[in-house]
Amino acid sequence: MTEQSKPLITIIIAVFNGVKTLQQCIDSVVQQSYPNKQLIIIDAGSTDGTVDLLQANNHTINYWVSEPDKGIYNAWNKGLLKAEGEWICFLGADDYFWDNQVLEKMSQELEKLPSEINVVYGQIMLLSENGDEMYVSGEPWLVAKQRFSQVPGIPHTGTMHKRAFFERHGMFDESFRIAGDYEMLLRELKAGDAMFIANLILAGMRQGGLSSNPKNSLLSMKEIRLAQKMHGYRYPSALWIKALLRVYLRLLLSKILGDNLTRTLIDFFRKIMGLPAYWTKI
Repeated sequence: MTEQSKPLITIIIAVFNGVKTLQQCIDSVVQQSYPNKQLIIIDAGSTDGTVDLLQANNHTINYWVSEPDKGIYNAWNKGLLKAEGEWICFLGADDYFWDNQVLEKMSQELEKLPSEINVVYGQIMLLSENGDEMYVSGEPWLVAKQRFSQVPGIPHTGTMHKRAFFERHGMFDESFRIAGDYEMLLRELKAGDAMFIANLILAGMRQGGLSSNPKNSLLSMKEIRLAQKMHGYRYPSALWIKALLRVYLRLLLSKILGDNLTRTLIDFFRKIMGLPAYWTKI
């Protein structure tokens, strides 16, 4: 396959006041060895210097705009209207492609896909807010599929969506604040299949955003359940209930012990269970 015949991959980045990390994100896209890529950045009207940064990178960005929006899913929808790629993926402004071969390696896998596959994902490296490596997340689809209707199981950062995915399912539901990507994937994966690319870390993903903030955990669980009900899952699953109880327990302990001690205690039990530390790292 010639360079010109390789599929165009569109990368959509949503940002708001992300001047501290956005340059690293942009560089990770621009420095990809894969030539057929389109970079779209949707800024929500930042006031911290992000717009100056975008102007300085104007020659490397295919399209960008800075204007108020209604949240990340509204921003992604704006990006989709400008997307020309056969495959489309999303990065946060504080995420970045793990190395400059990511899209090249992914494109080689995309060429082999069965035609019915519209979602392709790999692993991500979870990072602390300061950028320190925590651990790798992402498991094979045969494992994730067993509980995807109960709790989210695919790291959305860097996940590839075939253009036909959005032509079939439409755009993101902008009424969601946190779980709109899960709801979107449910549209396809409640009956279809995804493809997992083993041994490929797609991106580094900093923790500390909306979904990893304990104060937003209840909203996240509420939106996950709403997405499930929208797709015909009438009753909550045991896994969802268990996850909800963990959220309530964490919030209760935070009120009693304080946030720092609670994080330490939870990670202590994670260690006993053979899991890596998380809450003391973000």
